Amino acid sequence: MRRTVIYIHGFGSSGYGVKAQLFRDYFKSRGVRFLAPSLSYIPRLAMQTLIELAHYCENPAFIGSSLGGFYALYLANRFDTKAVLINPALYAESTLKRHVKGLATNFYDLSQFEWNDSHLTMLKEYRVKEPKEENIFLLLQKGDDILDYKDALALLPHAKQVVEEGGSHGFDGIERYFTEIEEFLFL
Repeated sequence: MRRTVIYIHGFGSSGYGVKAQLFRDYFKSRGVRFLAPSLSYIPRLAMQTLIELAHYCENPAFIGSSLGGFYALYLANRFDTKAVLINPALYAESTLKRHVKGLATNFYDLSQFEWNDSHLTMLKEYRVKEPKEENIFLLLQKGDDILDYKDALALLPHAKQVVEEGGSHGFDGIERYFTEIEEFLFL
């Protein structure tokens, strides 16, 4: 099956982050069409970009990390397709509330941007109330110092899951799962 894999980065990251580059290299070596766009920090603009890409791509599937996992869950439900969620921020408006009324940093170039209450309101538009769990593969590490892995397990108890001791928010050693991720996305 021909498929396009779209990687969705987390808050303040870009399509040139470490995980994005690892996935890009892997899928390129496998001859799989792969996109990792650098998205706006404004949720509505980011989602509009992702929806337009998904309409343009043949059989899109999604991989999302942190905030990207939140977006990927919404898109998987909307397009009835597969998604891999890596330490996802499934309650993004709560998780990102701490950045309101301050400047957040973009990790690509260390520029700063303002994050405010209107952005949190936008995130609520994309919360999934009835996820299609058969389309979801959760990758969680208990050592995530930003998110509680139990939140993802509570929302998606029947999704395919890998839950590891230790690790970090970035999911240490993600490349160990590339083959399993590819198999899941292409089943």
